[in-house]
Amino acid sequence: MATLLYVTANPKPESESVSLQVGRAFLSAYELANPFDEIEKVDVYQDDIPLLDGNVFNAWAKLSESLPLSLSERKKLTRINQLVDQFVEADKYVFVTPMWNFGLPPMFKAYIDLICMSGKTFRYTEQGPVGLMVGKKAIHIQARGGIYSHGNARIMEYGDSYVRMILGFIGIDQVQSIIAEGTSDPKQYQDIINQAKKLAQRTAVQFARQ
Repeated sequence: MATLLYVTANPKPESESVSLQVGRAFLSAYELANPFDEIEKVDVYQDDIPLLDGNVFNAWAKLSESLPLSLSERKKLTRINQLVDQFVEADKYVFVTPMWNFGLPPMFKAYIDLICMSGKTFRYTEQGPVGLMVGKKAIHIQARGGIYSHGNARIMEYGDSYVRMILGFIGIDQVQSIIAEGTSDPKQYQDIINQAKKLAQRTAVQFARQ
């Protein structure tokens, strides 16, 4: 039995979100193909995702000097450690995001900032940083209004490319992408969603058996 961590990053209801609809198709197919895996979920717009702010850095500085923390500092660091440990203990990952302004939702970036923790998901060496999440696999599901996989707009795609880069940084180099793009075209909208759902379902079956 493996643990799949399913991370969503869209504040909209599922009925209004292409990425969440495709993600649902993936998850349903995965659960049918492998009902024994444990699935844990993180919704970065509903769950408590602390920001890396001045309070967090001050708390870390206090810890390094063995100084006492305030109650709010302890609560925030405890939550950060919970999220990092959950990420480290998972075997597989699914990230579901829309493309916003050529990139990713800010709360998803906040989550990534937390799980990229030295000593937990990567470490520094004399040769540079080394990822510690080696051997794990991930899927990135993303919806885009325009076409960014090819053509002139390709250079403006900072969402999927960032996910692949940051996962590679922490050692996850087995990453697949399911992209529903061009959804701003009302004539193609439903066909694009249907095709992405079918791809998600096929990919989920394979992912469930790995």
